[in-house]
Amino acid sequence: EKAVNLKKDLAEMQEWMTQAEEEYLEKDFEYKSPEELENAVEEMKRAKEDVLQKEVRVKILKDNIKMLAAKVPSSGQELATELNVVLENYQLLCNRIRGKCHTLEEVWSCWIELLQYLDLETAWLNSLEERVQMTENLPDKLDAVNDALESLESVLRHPADNRTQIRELGQTLIDGGILDDIISEKLEAFNARYEELSHLAVSRQIALEQQLQTMRETNHMLQVLQENLAELDRQLTSYLTDRVDAFQMPQEAQ
Repeated sequence: EKAVNLKKDLAEMQEWMTQAEEEYLEKDFEYKSPEELENAVEEMKRAKEDVLQKEVRVKILKDNIKMLAAKVPSSGQELATELNVVLENYQLLCNRIRGKCHTLEEVWSCWIELLQYLDLETAWLNSLEERVQMTENLPDKLDAVNDALESLESVLRHPADNRTQIRELGQTLIDGGILDDIISEKLEAFNARYEELSHLAVSRQIALEQQLQTMRETNHMLQVLQENLAELDRQLTSYLTDRVDAFQMPQEAQ
């Protein structure tokens, strides 16, 4: 009777493993939304816990069969053979479920990381857009134009590392067929805005550099003119002080 019960327990254990494999490992999952992916991660965590909890039952079966084999070698040998099959299948099931759980957790982590990088770069784009707007309607003063140019250039020096991460993370998920529609839409919107703002910012940078150069040249010309006028004024004042007749002066002084 003991052998019969153990044989029944082994059969039930094998049946449970077959059902677990069908439920957790053989279903085709399509993750088209973050909610579906998150639910799949939680389901696989529960599956891993469920499978690992059966470890106690497997150990009890193993101990009972060993005890029976010690008392009734003939019955125990047959059960030991069946037990080895169950143990192999159980270990394989554990490894596969652990692997799938780890994979899904990595995928979810990849998705969260992508969102974080998108948030960072979106904040940078907002800052860039703000700086570009600040370059409009500037007062016609050298300091104002110079400050606006330096402010814009400081934002444009933003490193490209985050955009590289966005591209790689997005492509990894899309290649795996995970959230591909959502990610493609997000990346397309981000890239379009990035290209538009970058080109606009660089155009404004070039325009400000040209404006600044023109203003500096104009200021230099005015400074030279003022120095020349000051020298001329000094000479004329000297002539007047000395009561020199105009016709005795050089032509330019006349």
